[in-house]
Amino acid sequence: MDFENKVAIVTGAGQGIGYEICLHLVMQGANVILNDIDAPLAEAAVKTINKNAAGKCVAMAGDSSDTEFIQKMVDEAVAQFGKLDIAIANAGITLFGDFFNYKPEAFLKVMQVNLAGSFFLAQAAANQMKQQANGGAILFTSSVTGHQAHKDLAAYGMSKAALEMLAKNLVIEVSQYKINVNTIAPGATLTERTLGDESYTEVWNRITPMGRPAHVSDIANAALFLVSEKAKHITGQTLIIDGGWTSVSPSPF
Repeated sequence: MDFENKVAIVTGAGQGIGYEICLHLVMQGANVILNDIDAPLAEAAVKTINKNAAGKCVAMAGDSSDTEFIQKMVDEAVAQFGKLDIAIANAGITLFGDFFNYKPEAFLKVMQVNLAGSFFLAQAAANQMKQQANGGAILFTSSVTGHQAHKDLAAYGMSKAALEMLAKNLVIEVSQYKINVNTIAPGATLTERTLGDESYTEVWNRITPMGRPAHVSDIANAALFLVSEKAKHITGQTLIIDGGWTSVSPSPF
């Protein structure tokens, strides 16, 4: 997959899946706006990525669910690199909670970050791509919890399922401008948050048909395919990356 001179925005990318996506894009020649709400984390990520990069990575710290900041990211991509080809709405928040006691403020936070942030990044990116008249790719990050019920994740799972419907609906809106929109749905994945938890690895090794949870590179490789020129005729789809877990769905609890 050739991303030379492609320009991308990736949100929630200071570490984990988002970071790995940025790394793969830049190593293959793309210029990337790397966003994270944590400024030191974003700057450190960019410094590491740019050490042996074919493209260029630029940090933009800020709230990816804020519509004014979203537009600033799009404007910065165009100011720095002259265009925008790819928008990956990866930022998300997980707030566990018992349904019977789930707080309105937690619900609204999950919806603002996971849904509003993704919706308005897609909107701003599509408007820019429409002006450029040469197409583009938009990618949302869902989850297997949008397909299978998970304990204490009613609000989160709801938000992730909604992203998949959003991708389907945007096919109607943006296909005429040669923009494709898809979603990835990662399953259990080894990230900075889960690597130190031996019980997490043990459980998901046992209940995943492929024998292990995903590595971040597994998710990044799928994401890069869907935003590449090789996937231009694929749109409105969700790709589940879970080692087969949703096919059998044993509970991790």
